[in-house]
Amino acid sequence: MKDKIYILLLLLAVALSSCLTSKKVNLLQEPDGKDIPSYVDTLSFEDYRIRTDDRLYIQVYSVDENMTKLFNQGLSNTSIRYQMRNGGGDMYGTNELYSYLVDDNGNINYPMVGELNVRGKTTREVKHLLEEQLAGLVNGLGNFQMMSVDVQVINRFFSVIGAVQSARVPLMKEKLTIYEALALAGDIADYGDHSKIRIIREIEGETTIRTFDVRSKDIINSEFYYIEPNDVIYIQYMPGHTFGINHVTTTISVVATTISFGGFIYALVQRSINAAERAKSGGK
Repeated sequence: MKDKIYILLLLLAVALSSCLTSKKVNLLQEPDGKDIPSYVDTLSFEDYRIRTDDRLYIQVYSVDENMTKLFNQGLSNTSIRYQMRNGGGDMYGTNELYSYLVDDNGNINYPMVGELNVRGKTTREVKHLLEEQLAGLVNGLGNFQMMSVDVQVINRFFSVIGAVQSARVPLMKEKLTIYEALALAGDIADYGDHSKIRIIREIEGETTIRTFDVRSKDIINSEFYYIEPNDVIYIQYMPGHTFGINHVTTTISVVATTISFGGFIYALVQRSINAAERAKSGGK
């Protein structure tokens, strides 16, 4: 009898140890210095700086219709402009046709301006640089004072893999948080390890892997809070997730079923033993 109780208690302990608790999955938890880490206030969001292999969407606006046509060859189609500015426009190579690739030297080749170094600059800095260059070209040809340039980085994506609905997601805004990124990917799956989220980030050929605990409230003030273009977010599974049980009700159900099945097997074995003993005694 004691052996049966011991086995049942062992089964119950195993089932309960596999049960997910709110501590394991809740976000914005207060750091406790033990399970939930505290992060130093390192948040300092900076505008994205253009890198090699980026593609730039550039459009010139002017009150002079001829100048607008001159610098926007092929971009008169409103739908093409909209798609490119909102993460689309890939069909039939639209992005390649109507955007400017940053080469290995950090340059783009812009019509009538020639090579222009843009690597390491923000889109705002490139905008001002182009406006100065174009103003010098068209001086005396029209109302260049009313000319402005729009510069955006297109083909901006981040990827999510692991214990989540894996996806490559367009980066539709400059300041996308880790919470928004996970929401776009369908959130972390059951038994995804919230305590060891990894971001794989490549900047100018150098790859870094950063690991952090997304449960910590301090994450909103840390360097991990904002996602950058081409980031890969990896979420590993908790150890032993295959045998995990999500809820207390499920745990009780599993334990009850295990006890019932164990009792059934025990009764069968005991009946077989008794039958064998009777047969043995009757044969004497």
